[in-house]
Amino acid sequence: MRIETQRLIITEFTPEMAEAVHLHSLDDDTRRFLPDEVFETVEAATETIDFLMGVYQTGDGPLVYPILLKEGTYVGYVQVVPLEDGTYEIGYHVGSTFTKRGYATEAVNAFLPVILPRLGISRIIGICLAKNLASVKVLERCGFTKVFDGMSSYHGREQHVYKFIYTLS
Repeated sequence: MRIETQRLIITEFTPEMAEAVHLHSLDDDTRRFLPDEVFETVEAATETIDFLMGVYQTGDGPLVYPILLKEGTYVGYVQVVPLEDGTYEIGYHVGSTFTKRGYATEAVNAFLPVILPRLGISRIIGICLAKNLASVKVLERCGFTKVFDGMSSYHGREQHVYKFIYTLS
């Protein structure tokens, strides 16, 4: 996969990205909002990248794609995760040194019209902690509609979450 926007490239992971993935995963927002995506070592990031590269071939698992600046700097990722009920969830993260520049919104807006038809779906959900205001803004700016506001299990703990739905028109 390769999607280009004015400022970004969404592509597939390569082993050379492991150090950047490791370093970005250590920021405070990742630890706070996505604790299962913290890679304490480059080796842990490498193992995950190897797994994700295998998913590109098998389609059996989350489809996770790095977001790069046009010159090749890794800034984060965008993903679709299959859920047990047959639906999919969007996910994304931009490292703290690259936030507040609209990269997540730009990536999600470019990604959805490509990945949904590829998966043969027209709807996708987005779930985030209510206190993750940046993530809420991304979903709203990308045309998602809030359908749930309440307590739910999130990363193994009962927390206040919002659930959004996006429908490709």
